[in-house]
Amino acid sequence: MTFDVIIAGFGGQGVLFAGQLLAHAALDAGLETTWYPSYGPEMRGGTANCTVVISDEPIGSPVTERPQAAIVMNLPSLVRYEPLVRPGGVLVVNTSLIDRAVERDDIDAIAIPADDVAAELGNPKLTNMVLLGALLARTSALTTAQVGATLERVLPARHHHLLGANHAALARGAELATEAAARDATPTA
Repeated sequence: MTFDVIIAGFGGQGVLFAGQLLAHAALDAGLETTWYPSYGPEMRGGTANCTVVISDEPIGSPVTERPQAAIVMNLPSLVRYEPLVRPGGVLVVNTSLIDRAVERDDIDAIAIPADDVAAELGNPKLTNMVLLGALLARTSALTTAQVGATLERVLPARHHHLLGANHAALARGAELATEAAARDATPTA
């Protein structure tokens, strides 16, 4: 089993943290993993993305040209990464900041208003966890429980008061992705 994902957005959206959390959870599950960040010099507001590769055997490269999955948090990321996701792959889209539909019909596109959901949960910085939860619900790389169990170790101690909110965001994202899958599977009359 090898699974690769690109997480992309603006700096300050938690793109790199979501990737680190996923990579650490894979390590905790006894899997091989790589985390490869890329970001502009601006830090907040510039572009940011990371690639995470998870495998049950040694990983040859931390780079992927055709990922199985992508989480895109803004429109420039959708434009850049939608064409790269492998057919049959998963694309999680933050519709709070992206106002166009996914153009491909050969991938599993999950539209989540993640900024809005994070605000409903009481913290706009939870957007990344909402989207990560949605991804985990539609792939078999790791579960939300595995990622949630790693949160306490990876989240800096000064943010441990947010552990419950992060768990809630992962769960809500997974719930929304599952609901969307059920709607998509329901035949229309």
